[in-house]
Amino acid sequence: MTLPLRLPAAIACLGLLGLAGCSNPEKTARFLIDPPATGEQVPNRLGSAELKDVSLPEYASSQEVAFQTADGAVRSNPKNLWADNPERAFTLSLARAISDASGATVIGEPWPLAEPPQRVLEVRVEKALAQANGTYRLSGRYFVSDEGSGGANHARSFDISVPMGGTGPGASATAASQAIAILARQIATLSGPGRTIATTAPADPFALDPLF
Repeated sequence: MTLPLRLPAAIACLGLLGLAGCSNPEKTARFLIDPPATGEQVPNRLGSAELKDVSLPEYASSQEVAFQTADGAVRSNPKNLWADNPERAFTLSLARAISDASGATVIGEPWPLAEPPQRVLEVRVEKALAQANGTYRLSGRYFVSDEGSGGANHARSFDISVPMGGTGPGASATAASQAIAILARQIATLSGPGRTIATTAPADPFALDPLF
């Protein structure tokens, strides 16, 4: 006689189990940005530099791993996420990769040391995408400013393509990490299309006129 009374509770339990299965966190994959070792050391041309937060396109700054399909659309899947905030991960990974490649002290903002940095580094990414043609493309511009007397300011471009070893978010993450390592070496050597602008010291308003 008690079976009909227990049946609704059993149905409710089955419903809760089904809901738990649908929201199983193990079905969500999270991928790291982890640049590989940068290989042979290059000369330290930066000294100490503060890296501003890297500017990423909206689709690349989203938590979902974006990719391009054959129709040219940029898509993503809520089950495939970056393990960290993409802008934070990109900034920290790039700073570490530049430091490892050159021996420079490159640290993401805010600058944590008592002695101020010699230079400020800014990276503006225009494209960071696993393309439909099987390559990961990372392009944009970077700027190195040195406000000291006789210093040099650099405004240069980068356009990096890395063949992807497969398809899916795992291949995208691996290719993105490789592209960051390549970019790190380019920045460390101050290379790439662009120009260098020399910094001159401002005129001293209290200096004596040599004519008098």
